[in-house]
Amino acid sequence: MDGTLVGDEAALLALLHYYSEQPYNVALIYSTGRHLRSALSLLDKENLPHPDILITDVGTEIYYGDNLRPDEEWQRRIEAQWSPAEIKRIALACEGLVPQDIPVHHRLSYTIQDIGSVVRLEAGLNEAGIPHKLIVSSGRDVDILPPVSGKGEALRYVLKTHGLCDANVLVAGDSGNDYEMITLGYPAVIVGNAQQELLALEEHPLIFRAKKACAGGIHEAWEHFYGIKNSASLL
Repeated sequence: MDGTLVGDEAALLALLHYYSEQPYNVALIYSTGRHLRSALSLLDKENLPHPDILITDVGTEIYYGDNLRPDEEWQRRIEAQWSPAEIKRIALACEGLVPQDIPVHHRLSYTIQDIGSVVRLEAGLNEAGIPHKLIVSSGRDVDILPPVSGKGEALRYVLKTHGLCDANVLVAGDSGNDYEMITLGYPAVIVGNAQQELLALEEHPLIFRAKKACAGGIHEAWEHFYGIKNSASLL
């Protein structure tokens, strides 16, 4: 959402107007690193349309519909291999990591003061045999998640459980925590204002590198992949 859909108000309004005039139905899924309360605050602030599915906390929480019904099966799946107390213990010994105080249950997030601390953290987790997924984004944040979670795994899960695997999908991202989604194998766009960690991805025919920033880049990519074909979209 931040830096991808949101960031250029005129481009966002143009994109939403474009979709409203198409002859096909558009399914809207937001996937964000924000926690639920923060994501809802952004929706209100930017007057964004309510999504059909909301994926929050870097792919560790999934909610459906206007009443934001949580996906309890997804929670059970990721909790089966989640050891937050052990991860906190190892992270505490890694100088250069500052814990982020956020109201979440299925991820641990830290601000990076010393990039070497991430290397030490990863080594410590591997040495202890703790299942995990470690994601660095924007050069300053590190998230530790259950190993079967993340934006890519959450997207794969919701597409499969909702029978959308054959829909025309467009994935959009701007930072390192979007890497897994962008490389999932669906048509994807790296928006023009993306962080360097995403720009460093190898060229691929399913990955479109937009010239325009934020929603403008999404618009570019949709036209590139689909034009006016009947489809469903993912932002």
